[in-house]
Amino acid sequence: MRTKLKLLFIVAIMLLGLTAATIINISLNFRDYSIESAIEKSKMTATIVKDGLTAHMVNGIMDKREYFLNQISANNKSVKSLWLVRSEHVIKQYGEGLNEETVRDAIDKKVLSTGETVRKIIESPNDITLRVTIPYKATVDGGSTNCLSCHEAKRGDTLGAISMEFDISDMRTSGMITILKILGINMLFLIIVLFLLNHYVTPYMKLFSNLQSGIKKAYSGDFTHNFKTTVGGDAKNIVDQMNTLFSKMQETFGDIKYNLATFIPQGCVSSADPLHEAKTIINELSDVYKFKKTIELDASKAEVYKRIIDILKLKYNLNNFAFYETNNITNERTLFFNTDESALICKDKIDKDASDCRAYRTKSVTISTEFPNLCQSCLSDKQNYVCIPFTINKDISLTISITGETEDEIEEITSHITSIKHYFEAAKPVIESQILMGKLRDTSLRDGMTGLHNRRFLEETIDQIMSKSERNSDTYSVMMLDVDFFKMVNDTYGHDIGDKVIVELACVIKESIREADLAIRYGGEEFVLLLHNANNEGALEVAKKIHAAFANLKFQVGSGEVLQKTISIGIAKFPTDGDTIWKCIKYADTALYVAKNTGRNKIVEFTADMFESEDF
Repeated sequence: MRTKLKLLFIVAIMLLGLTAATIINISLNFRDYSIESAIEKSKMTATIVKDGLTAHMVNGIMDKREYFLNQISANNKSVKSLWLVRSEHVIKQYGEGLNEETVRDAIDKKVLSTGETVRKIIESPNDITLRVTIPYKATVDGGSTNCLSCHEAKRGDTLGAISMEFDISDMRTSGMITILKILGINMLFLIIVLFLLNHYVTPYMKLFSNLQSGIKKAYSGDFTHNFKTTVGGDAKNIVDQMNTLFSKMQETFGDIKYNLATFIPQGCVSSADPLHEAKTIINELSDVYKFKKTIELDASKAEVYKRIIDILKLKYNLNNFAFYETNNITNERTLFFNTDESALICKDKIDKDASDCRAYRTKSVTISTEFPNLCQSCLSDKQNYVCIPFTINKDISLTISITGETEDEIEEITSHITSIKHYFEAAKPVIESQILMGKLRDTSLRDGMTGLHNRRFLEETIDQIMSKSERNSDTYSVMMLDVDFFKMVNDTYGHDIGDKVIVELACVIKESIREADLAIRYGGEEFVLLLHNANNEGALEVAKKIHAAFANLKFQVGSGEVLQKTISIGIAKFPTDGDTIWKCIKYADTALYVAKNTGRNKIVEFTADMFESEDF
């Protein structure tokens, strides 16, 4: 409606402008025409006076000229006044004439001196007067008229002039009447044009309004609008095409955001335009899908964590955060990554007991701006932070602790929480798979009975251990342990008692070594220990501790009988005894062999003379 009024207003202004231009043009032309008409009358009157005066002169009745001049004024109502002006030559020759035919004003004087006609418009509020003064010059036409025969003058001299004043006030009245007629005709034309324009434009305006309503609904995701029009031809075709298009769009896009909500919940993207929202969600899905396809090929859980950290840095521009992994069984929390020390905002006790972390305990996002000193385990109650927890499975949880300098920055981070969780959701099955694969791999590398690493583990990791020891100049004390007369236990008391002996020996070993040391069930009743950076005295002390502790163990074998066993231990040192750990294991086995052959139940350190007869 507003567009139609604007269009009608513009057309009206244009027609009114055209009317004004027409009136101005006609007014100017009408004025010029009236003045030219009056001038032509003055010329004609001047000619008549000249010819009349000439006739009076020829006929010798110049004294009768006053009547002639009065008749001219009387018979022409437009002539207000008429008088003759004699030049100095004529006055000298014939006198001043009737009614003092002398110069009356500057115009008369100018015409006599220049011999040129002068015309002047004199306007007042009541009337308009045209003043015309025309000179008479001495002429010889070759006929009966010869001015020089009567006047003492030269050919071309100005003998006099005729001055006339014409009332052309009717020009104004006629002009006004004409202008009013034209204005009336134009206003009638304007009304007719506006009426016709309104009549033919209104259906199109209704069509445009209908189109606008449909498009407005489409912006909100509603494509059910039915377009209508009373206009035929191309407009009708456009309406039919729009209805067909919107019908297809409703089928295609009408429920798109609800379908997308299957993957990403509604409300994650804030937009009044559902198509823009759908595009944003699809881009988000695409990014998450690419992320998931990438991490599916990563070799370890740690690599997946690094991918998540890259996303946090590159996509969300997080500059200050810490990434934690929490063991849900023990509640111990491990820092995997932090941007810098300022990102570590939690008290140290949380690493030992993550239940003190509000986000981990409540399994909900903790935002510092929601309540003063919200998480009381934070180092500062003035710190701005967002802590996002995410449970992978019953064993593992992840937590991201993000800090910001201002509350506005926290608000910006908060807007990305849902999107960040999408990446966790995508990573969850991959991380679970990595955890499961880790457990399977760990199972395959551990002895099921004792829980110690097995020989396969040693074979797979020995090269890494060697490389690390070369880089760090590490040393190892290598021990080989064996239960004395173990076969007799199995044969006499059965394998279940033999298994108890093995399990208890493994427990003694675990309790006697450090976390940095390795204990391996090498086979049957044989065990290999790698004591990291242990000196000779320390290694021997550990061997004695294990030897004594196992000797004190008592095994109930039935019928009140108690079994006690001993072990033999061989020790070699890397790299003192051998330049590879494999060689040192062989040398420790040689020392164990010596212990067995020299009475068992003893600890023997390897010496070079033990294999002089053998080719190693």
